[in-house]
Amino acid sequence: MTYVTELSNSNHSDVVLPLPPQMSAEDDMALYARFMRHLRNVPNSRMEIKVLSAIQFTADIQDHSDAHVAKLLVDLGLRAPRMAFPADFLRFCDAALLRSGWEVGGPTQGMHELKAYWDRTGEDKFAAFKGDYSLLDERMYF
Repeated sequence: MTYVTELSNSNHSDVVLPLPPQMSAEDDMALYARFMRHLRNVPNSRMEIKVLSAIQFTADIQDHSDAHVAKLLVDLGLRAPRMAFPADFLRFCDAALLRSGWEVGGPTQGMHELKAYWDRTGEDKFAAFKGDYSLLDERMYF
């Protein structure tokens, strides 16, 4: 079971932040610390954008792919809407969730918990089959 902290502010109630790794490699702790440090400094009021920006910043600084950083954070307990994750991670996660847990490339426990979180919060259950990984789904008319 993954223990997580949930934000109590009503604007950020749809994001659950991860806790630090218990006993893992120093690289995991460095990624976690860099993500949490940058998350506070993103100048945006939308938590989904802050999470996405912090994931991308952490990946760039630590010289990892966005999908790798997102997977590590999900395994540590990050739960957020699909909009908050990079498209590469969404492709990987959707492909992994189509496999059983015993197959190579199958989903981790964190991915199963993330999928359950998406189902509880009303995310599109068939997003994996659509193949569209647009990050913003808002229309603006001038």
